[in-house]
Amino acid sequence: MLKKDLIELCLLQLLTVEDQYGYVILSQIHQSFPGTQESAVYALLRGLCKAGCTEQYEGRESEGPARKYYRITAAGRARHGQLLEEWRRLRDGLTALGIE
Repeated sequence: MLKKDLIELCLLQLLTVEDQYGYVILSQIHQSFPGTQESAVYALLRGLCKAGCTEQYEGRESEGPARKYYRITAAGRARHGQLLEEWRRLRDGLTALGIE
């Protein structure tokens, strides 16, 4: 499982909790992966939308332009489950080798 897949898993995980807009998602990703570039996160979000794993919609007005919110779809929940299973296999394999 590559870092891209881990971040994708994290994005989908965040969206299983509630719909969120890009800046909040980015802030939460930076807490766990501080070196991740903003452009990479937004590229993954766009890719998830193109793949039908998320949907984007305009949220309520803020002091600036309308915020773009993301919500997970049924396809996104399936992708989340697939990535979570891959993560668990990787974690278990590392643990079996004594890496914790």
